[in-house]
Amino acid sequence: MITLKNFIGGELCDPAHGNYLDNYNPSIGEVYAQIPDSSQEDLHAAVNAANAAFPMWSQLPIGERSKHLMKLADLIEANLDQLAAAESQDNGKPVSLARKVDIPRAAANFRFFAAAIVNDGTSAHIMEGQAVNYTRRAPLGVVGCISPWNLPLYLLTWKIAPALATGNCVIAKPSEVTPYTAHLLGELVQEAGIPAGVLNILHGRGAGIGQMLVDHADIKAISFTGGTSTGKVIARSAAEQFKKVSLELGGKNPVLVFDDCEFEEAVATSVRSAFTNQGEICLCGSRIFVQESIYNEFKEAFVSKVQKLKVGDPNTTVDMGPLVSREHLQKVKNHVDQAKKQGATILTGGEKIERKGYYFEPTVIEGMDEYCAINQEEVFGPVVTLVPFRDEADAIAKANSTVYGLAAVIWTNDLKCAHRVAHQIQSGIIWVNCWMLRDLRTPFGGMKASGVGREGGEEALRFFTEPQNICIKL
Repeated sequence: MITLKNFIGGELCDPAHGNYLDNYNPSIGEVYAQIPDSSQEDLHAAVNAANAAFPMWSQLPIGERSKHLMKLADLIEANLDQLAAAESQDNGKPVSLARKVDIPRAAANFRFFAAAIVNDGTSAHIMEGQAVNYTRRAPLGVVGCISPWNLPLYLLTWKIAPALATGNCVIAKPSEVTPYTAHLLGELVQEAGIPAGVLNILHGRGAGIGQMLVDHADIKAISFTGGTSTGKVIARSAAEQFKKVSLELGGKNPVLVFDDCEFEEAVATSVRSAFTNQGEICLCGSRIFVQESIYNEFKEAFVSKVQKLKVGDPNTTVDMGPLVSREHLQKVKNHVDQAKKQGATILTGGEKIERKGYYFEPTVIEGMDEYCAINQEEVFGPVVTLVPFRDEADAIAKANSTVYGLAAVIWTNDLKCAHRVAHQIQSGIIWVNCWMLRDLRTPFGGMKASGVGREGGEEALRFFTEPQNICIKL
């Protein structure tokens, strides 16, 4: 049994009240760790440590802050195997996926923003014969970063890195479902020599320590990734204090497959975009709309590939591991059962896998229009629907038929069509003839109920700073 600790003021420490939560290994459905159930006292200690560290950290030369973050990136890479194993044990994802994607991306996040701050510039505006104005971007102070369970270290570092790079001190709250790599990150922060109090990590329930973090008057901004319903609660709480928020929320992403696409590539990539990480990625394509003229051909090829996906122990060579928790497994099953009752046709899958752990079959559904529940609600699992469309206008209408607007994929060899359709889809991210190609310089985030604000590149640097104009008379 592993006992995780909070990371406050540069030290790994027990929760103030001595309360812990069970943490489960989803591949076997058993408790393997105890995690702190943090309290107001723990938050108070973390805020004090961060406030004490802020003057020094914010005034540290940019080059020195950059070196600290580069060192942390090096240590993440050096501990790739340990971190990947921990991520798989905690989340259920294949360890091969964690080794290839999650942990390298966590290192890349620190490396990217460490480089960004030393290459950033400021603006100056000259009033001829009168004055010079220059704009500085000042760090906010102590900020809160709350991350989800699906890409635990990947998304936690995506928030922490720009916040630290711009001179803020951070209190991070990882998901209570997947806290292990955040605990290990605290150990690496110690080893990297990052000053005490600059980064603090508190474990516990979202409705508990997470809400306390959002409500605390000394927390100047909240960066949150998670469910839309939780995002609404955070937005309301933050609004009362005029606190900055960045909310990366749910998605119900469309994939539009036109009849002039590169067929084999469209099929293979659509399978990957639907079932990578058990479909537990906010960017997964869960609604696949296919032009009528190739619908049956696409369906046959797609289902055939899905049926060949291997589901099993994430420590072995598999395409999918278990879902993250018993509760989430039941949620996914309930969505599929509801679709069956409403007349959906299950082309493959649709059931729990009877074995130890939280496994669900990769599932393909057809026979439902774009307004049914399975095409409107975020399932966040290995479930995808197939729906035919007539023409561009029909495809666009179907793509835009949900409250979400995070990402979309367009498959066509007609460049003009790609531009026309992309400009009319209400999504923050559009991939054409690809999926999950990510340039860290680009803005990341969604429209409508998929969020507020953008992460990544200059957008992240701006979010974690406040512009201040200084006018000097000539």
